[in-house]
Amino acid sequence: MSAVRYFASKRSPNWIALLALVTLGLFWHVSGRTGESATSLPPPEIDSPKSTSAEPQVAVLAGGCFWGVQGVFQHTKGVKQVLAGYSGGEKANARYEQVGTGRTGHAESVQIVFDPREISYGEILRIYFSVAHDPTQLNRQGPDVGTQYRSAIFPQTPEQKETAERVKARLDASGKWKRPITTSIEPASTWYSAEGYHQDYLRKNPGGYSCHFMRD
Repeated sequence: MSAVRYFASKRSPNWIALLALVTLGLFWHVSGRTGESATSLPPPEIDSPKSTSAEPQVAVLAGGCFWGVQGVFQHTKGVKQVLAGYSGGEKANARYEQVGTGRTGHAESVQIVFDPREISYGEILRIYFSVAHDPTQLNRQGPDVGTQYRSAIFPQTPEQKETAERVKARLDASGKWKRPITTSIEPASTWYSAEGYHQDYLRKNPGGYSCHFMRD
């Protein structure tokens, strides 16, 4: 896969979805344009199958600045809601000013509510690893540096933990990246939604900043 730099919603919020459409071959909500071609990642060897139950499920992921990660999953079919927030810390509360110091243990994260009849947890992780961020960067994402920008998965169930471990191991062995995957798989912790001005940031600011990009 050629190194394709993209700025989340640099020109249009739909650019993220268009790139992901070609990258993964999934069904995305897009506006009918064509995107750049790229090599898709292998599916997980073991994944939670799509369900016949309408009960929504939740995934919590961290991959650098939550604006860009939220923007990616807001364009994914089967995803019903994406919140920006904080996870993984030890403090009793989390606010942007505190988390930004890197001393609370929290990571900028997204909480993804998805319909398991339309998309599986493993498919969400494929998007996360291949489109949403660079999983080989340790405690940073581009110019954003600190443990609050780490790559981390917070499984919400034992089944999610098993899937995450298998996906990470398989992708790390696939040779898709020149460096090892640094993504940590951490215990689920208290979720704190980010302040209102962080929610839907790229929808409100189509020229907004993001440091996320795909790697070889």
